[in-house]
Amino acid sequence: MNDDYRGTRADPAPAEEGPPFAECVLCRKPTEYPESHKGITLCPVCEWQEAQRTACSG
Repeated sequence: MNDDYRGTRADPAPAEEGPPFAECVLCRKPTEYPESHKGITLCPVCEWQEAQRTACSG
């Protein structure tokens, strides 16, 4: 049995360098989109929640 996973550390990923990211219009957290992105910008969590709401509204 391979137990290599036990020795790994869960270090946080370093902050990505790049253009400034747009804020989520719902929770104000950074999104995956640059500030120059047109339209509504949602963070991954709010984007997922919005998809759940629209999928269930029939």
